[in-house]
Parts: sequence; C-alpha cells; structure tokens
Amino acid sequence: MLIHAPHNGRRRWLTLTALLVAAIPLGWTNSTRADAVTDWSAIAQTAIVTNAGRPPPGAIVDVAYVFAAVYDAVNAIDGRYSAFAISVSASPSASQEAATVAAAHHVLKTFYPTQQVSLDGAYAASMAAIPPGAARDQGNAVGVQVATAFLALRANDGRNAVVPYVFGSGPGVYQLTPGAPAPPASPATPWVAQMKPFALESASQFRAEGPPHLTSARWADDYNEVKAFGALNDSPRTPEQTEIGRFYAEHPGAQLMRTVRNFAAAQPLSLADRARLVAILHISAADALIACFDSKYFYNFWRPATAIVAGDTDDNDATEPNGGWLALVPTPNHPEYPAAHGAVSTAYAEALRHFYSTKKVTITLSSTVTGTTHTFHSTDEIIKEIIDARVYGGMHYRTSGVHGSVIGRKVAHWIDKNYFQPVAQ
Repeated sequence: MLIHAPHNGRRRWLTLTALLVAAIPLGWTNSTRADAVTDWSAIAQTAIVTNAGRPPPGAIVDVAYVFAAVYDAVNAIDGRYSAFAISVSASPSASQEAATVAAAHHVLKTFYPTQQVSLDGAYAASMAAIPPGAARDQGNAVGVQVATAFLALRANDGRNAVVPYVFGSGPGVYQLTPGAPAPPASPATPWVAQMKPFALESASQFRAEGPPHLTSARWADDYNEVKAFGALNDSPRTPEQTEIGRFYAEHPGAQLMRTVRNFAAAQPLSLADRARLVAILHISAADALIACFDSKYFYNFWRPATAIVAGDTDDNDATEPNGGWLALVPTPNHPEYPAAHGAVSTAYAEALRHFYSTKKVTITLSSTVTGTTHTFHSTDEIIKEIIDARVYGGMHYRTSGVHGSVIGRKVAHWIDKNYFQPVAQ
C-alpha cells in the first residue's frame, strides 16, 4: 500500500504553535481585523459550527451560501468577472469591504436569527473599521441587495427539508452505525442528497457508478484492507498511518473553513480576488458534497463497522467476519458509498489547481484532533492522502474514496468551465 508521497523524502510534521493562533476564530473587534473576507470567514465558522452546532454536511453547505453572496456583492463593484448568481449595478467607488460585511451578515442573520445580537455586534465592529461616508454606505447597500436577492433565488431549494428515511437490513445495506444518534436524528442530513446544488444542473449530474458487487474480488480487497488498516486494535498501521487516519477526524466543516480561510489570507490577493477564491473553494466543496450525498442515499451502502462483523453474510468466501471489530475513528452516521471527504477534499484541491493553473500549490492543513499540521506541495498529494485517511480511520473502503474523488474532480471542472469567468474588457 502506498503512503502519501513525502516532499523531499520526508513529510513535514509541524506542531501547531503559530498555526493555532490562526486556527482560533478571529475576534469581532477592530484590533484583530485582517480583511473583511478573512474576518467573516471566522465569524461564519463561529456562527455555523460553534454556536449553531450544525452537523458537517449542513455546515459545508451553509458557508457556501455566505461566500456566494459575498462574491457577487464584491464583484458587482469590482466588475472583472461574471456574476455567480446575482448581477446588480454598483458604483466602482463603493466599498468592497462594506459589501462583504453586509452580504455575509445578512445571510448569517437570516439563517440563524437567534444569533442576531452577536452577529449585529460583529457587523457593527466591522463597519466601524471602514471609513464612514458614501463609499461605505454604497457598499453596505450592495451587500444587502445581493444577499437578499440570492436568498430569494434559493428559496425552497431543499435546505433543511424534512426527508423521511427508513433503515433497511441485510448484506450491503446501510444500517445504524455504532454510537450514532437514534432515528430520527440518524442518518445525518438526508436533505443534502435532494437539495438544489449551487452550480451543478442537478444533484445527480455526476452520480457515482456504484460500489463493488459483494461477490467480487474488488469488494474482498476493499473489505480486507479496511478490516486490517482501519481497525482500532491489532492493526498493522504504522504510527504515521494512524496519525493520518486521526488527522481528519475533527468536524469536517470547521476543518474546511479554517483551511480555506488560512490559505486565502496568506495569498497576495486583492480583497476581490480573495472573495472570488474563497467562493470558488466553498461552492466547489458544497456541490461536491451534494453530489456525493445523492450517490450515498441512492446506493445506501453499508459501513465497515456493519460489514466486518457480518462478513459471513455477503456470499464472498474471501471476507471473514470479525465480531468484535471497531474502527479507529467513530463512523459518521450516513451511508458509506462514496466517501464525502474524498469528494469535498478533491473538489477544493482541484479548484485550487484550476485557480492557479498548476498542481504545484503549497497548502498547510491543521487538525484539532492530532494537534499537527500537514503541508502539501501538490494538489494531488491532498487527494491521495484523504483517500488513504478514510481507510486508516476505518470508516470507508478504498473504492469509495476513489469514486468520491471522481465526483470532486468533475464538480471542480464544471465550475471552472461555467462560472467565475473573466469579463471581456
């Protein structure tokens, strides 16, 4: 089994010393301001994950609404690229920072009305840092106008819809995973599979080809690999493989938001270009998730935690059961195939490749679970590791990671070809 290819012969393991500062959500005071895009990424993470407690799929979807509105508001003023969803007229002298603040604030307060006081405080602090006058007022008006129109456009798009789910049984069928909340809390967010994507034509546009047949050699290989390398106990994993498996075990929405925010903040970009980059990354991730969940609930495939204790029921002589098997990392409470981490991570990695027109992008990810960072020097390295990681964590089969990655590539390519295009001057 191949492991993530180290850079210059050695993976760069770093402690979080300085990065922890960047990982903590920014405060809502003027003294900690970076720029409005960076600030409101941190504010959005606090509102969505910390305060609202959104599950990972809901969080990844919700932050895409925020930055789709931010991009269209800023771009209305900047004017160099096509609108994503909402096109309005704006003075080029209007404040892009004010437009960012107003758009993000409006989406968040609409989604989370119980946080009105704290969000209004963040809005007031951000606006106070922008010089008062016509530019700020115009930017504010553009942000509110775009966010209002965008939310109206997305009305009844399936966000948070009540979608019934009935658990099945038998070999190959997804069942309630160990430690998951009892129905109706499980499985998680079935509405994501049916909601209207942000950029794709439909949730099923890039539906996966399907998991291996239970009598196939491919299934046996997948089963036996995760049975060995994803086990909590008595696994032949190396310490490095164990760290990789645990690295991605934190809330995926929080980890994604922090990754995007820290990377974008470190780039020498204008505010308009940073807003465009962040919107591309979050919309690509969200649509990859939606497409992945369409496949998840279509195929409804069982998790290793279920399959490995019932390996004698699949009519495959090469899959021996282990009645006491436990995964290294707790299993998410939604169907297994394909892997959402594979789809989402590939989507943002491929979006980076398209944005910079090269795979040679250096990016550092951090984990609050392991307290370590991983630095990659190619977008392909990100994709390779996430597929390995979900096997080492014990929650996915390799084929599911690979097929999730295919979805992520297709989504990123579709968005690159159809959205965020330069406007002819």
